[in-house]
Amino acid sequence: MAKVKICGIRTAEAMQAALGDHAEFVGLVFFPPSPRNISVADAVSLAEAVRGRAVVVALTVDADDALIDDIMTRVRPDMLQLHGSETPERARTLRDRHRVKVMKAIKVETRADAEAALAYAEAADLILFDAKPPKGADRPGGHGAVFDWGLLDTVAGKVPFMLSGGLTPANVADAIHATGAAMVDVSSGVETAPGVKSPALIQAFIEAAHGA
Repeated sequence: MAKVKICGIRTAEAMQAALGDHAEFVGLVFFPPSPRNISVADAVSLAEAVRGRAVVVALTVDADDALIDDIMTRVRPDMLQLHGSETPERARTLRDRHRVKVMKAIKVETRADAEAALAYAEAADLILFDAKPPKGADRPGGHGAVFDWGLLDTVAGKVPFMLSGGLTPANVADAIHATGAAMVDVSSGVETAPGVKSPALIQAFIEAAHGA
């Protein structure tokens, strides 16, 4: 059974759907270009509703110290997801400064991209393998793109990881079987429109992942 992260939650309804179907992780996005962006103020109540029931993950993209300090003080996530070009040194600094677990996103298009995760083995607690965004994209994830899961063959056993990138209720079981992923992440794959989560799709995704 793979654990599930429902990312990009913006409403109480979506949060309740994730919790009701027993998602182990929930993600809050703090990146204005994303249709899933949420303000720190709005995130506070969502985080409180889930605290102790699932891991609260705060997704940031090359965020400065002021934003991360605000998130950590007010939202109090269990984990920081670094989804930009953050270096191993930056990941380590944030983990040590805030005494919080860190997940580093690695965007994959080639085997060399996947192997870049090894540089974060001592700096991050978890790697998120995601598809590399299309050229010209204004955000680094959430595009519904799938990458070649076989590219993880040489690194999957060397770092703890969560699998992302174009996962849906229809393909998540295949993805788990192909990669051996113990954790999977979904955002656009459980939406009816960008940023609009579907409780029915959330349920279907979690059932498929938990049953794989």
